[in-house]
Amino acid sequence: MNAKNTWTWLVVAGALFAFIFFFERHWGKPPPGPPPLLPGFKAAAITRVVVFSDTLPHREIRVELTNANWWMALPVAYPAQKSRIEELLAVLEQLVPATTITPGELQRRPGMEQEFGMENPPTSLVVQQDGVVTTIKFGRRTAPGDQVFAQIVGREDIYVLDAELLELLPASADDWRDRALVDFRGLQFDTINITNAGRVIKLQFEVTNKIWRVRQPLPARADGAYLLTMLQALQSTSVGSFVPGEQRADIDTLGLQPPELSVAFAQGNVNTVLLQFGKTNAAGECYARRDGWDSIVTIPADTLVPWRQEFFAFRDRQLLAVPRGLTAVEVRGAENFTLERTSTNQWRIGSEKFPVGSDRVQEFLRQLGGLEIVEFVKDVVSTQEFGLYGLTSSVRQVVFKTAAPAGDTNGGPTLLEFGSRSTNSAGEIIYARRSDEASVYAVRLADFQALPSAGWQLRDEQVCNFAPSELTRLLARKGSWTREVVRSGTNSWTLGPASQGVLDNVCTAEMVFHLGQVRATPWVARGAAAADDARFGFGTNSLTLALETKTGGKMELQFGGYSSAKYPYARVTLDGEPWVFEFPSGLHSFLLSCLSVPSGAP
Repeated sequence: MNAKNTWTWLVVAGALFAFIFFFERHWGKPPPGPPPLLPGFKAAAITRVVVFSDTLPHREIRVELTNANWWMALPVAYPAQKSRIEELLAVLEQLVPATTITPGELQRRPGMEQEFGMENPPTSLVVQQDGVVTTIKFGRRTAPGDQVFAQIVGREDIYVLDAELLELLPASADDWRDRALVDFRGLQFDTINITNAGRVIKLQFEVTNKIWRVRQPLPARADGAYLLTMLQALQSTSVGSFVPGEQRADIDTLGLQPPELSVAFAQGNVNTVLLQFGKTNAAGECYARRDGWDSIVTIPADTLVPWRQEFFAFRDRQLLAVPRGLTAVEVRGAENFTLERTSTNQWRIGSEKFPVGSDRVQEFLRQLGGLEIVEFVKDVVSTQEFGLYGLTSSVRQVVFKTAAPAGDTNGGPTLLEFGSRSTNSAGEIIYARRSDEASVYAVRLADFQALPSAGWQLRDEQVCNFAPSELTRLLARKGSWTREVVRSGTNSWTLGPASQGVLDNVCTAEMVFHLGQVRATPWVARGAAAADDARFGFGTNSLTLALETKTGGKMELQFGGYSSAKYPYARVTLDGEPWVFEFPSGLHSFLLSCLSVPSGAP
């Protein structure tokens, strides 16, 4: 490269650098927009807001930020609506004037301040940030009415602002008052005292067991789920209106002296919130007040219906919650058995060989935990009185064993007992008691009878467990009729030598697939009881399926009569003894059709 070319490229590079430098510095940046009305204003840093207005009943509304919450200081001490105040402050932070009228323009037009309404502004807004107070005075609206003249104290400029800003200012103190009756978030309490027409109900939360209990009028378990629903409803209750001061003086007329109903939330013996409720007005709203707040409000009367109920409405109707950390459940009755949790977190029944179904165990525990008290028969029963309900020599006992230290029952009973039967308004019942309570309850007899009474009822429901490719032969017989199906290849079947007719391969493949997954729904009998032909309708004319697999496994399914639920009984030999179970009715119908079983078969 010669010297001439070198200088040429240096000149081009310099010109390009100069173009970029001046373009970026002068032309590349967009022109600055109009500055905000309040430079340095930060909505999150505001600690006080005051509104002065000629239209306000008390002329002034003042709110202050205390512990991250907005509180109204004037004209009444009351929580303020955080969202309304924050919305105003957010608009102020981004506010840009539409027009700015400078002092020079004002000097050229004498009387403009009066024309803009700045001599006696009807509304002023004061905000305080880091100890610095800023006051905005609002004058008249512009001729179209969609803008308003404003001035900041300490500045000579007059600004034209969007009049929608005025809509964010309160027309009365009620506009900025919080509409929530109570907010339980962050509120510490472990006791609820309800006083209703002189009757007192005391509820207390046990931190150790994490359950609610009734302490008064008598010790009992409380319905924690129901109580939570009541608290959530109270939390979401919105104040309908604020009673004017002239009406608040006559609290007798409003039913608040004394209150018809009061609900106190306490931590130990110290009230954190006391709510008092009075009469219901013509609009279906109840008068209410919160102790410490100089206000009376109205709320929907329906909100208080649960709180006005009798003591029994707060009691837990769940007979028991299955104890945590369960290691064993011992059942004593007509047939005793013990359900034990193994080291691998599986379940077994004593020395029994059959597998226990985890889903059956979970269903058993769910049934126990779902027993509903339909009658609180007697709250305090002496040892001698238990015999009146068949609970001295109970028909069945359920013993719970846990991994908890001795004496720690995890808030639940170690023993559940069932006694004699009776009838009440709920129908047939059976009496029951818990070892940790001196009360007698009644539960539905049908719910009790649905509980497993023998260990074998918890056997795993799987009857057959083979893949379709494993079955090599199926022989169906009913009296003198037989039909043999033999595998001839992949998804291919033929009739045995002694069988006649047409074989549907698709139907047969579907039948074999479902047979390999047959489950008992449920087990009905075992051993000698299962061998009772008359009880289950087994006979010489019963349909029997003999199954053979390629590994030499053999199984027979014999079908009998029908259960009360219209399921066909089936019998199978497992672990060397007969078992009877209810066979899926849909699959049974499909078998009869696919195998062309003669009519009259069970």
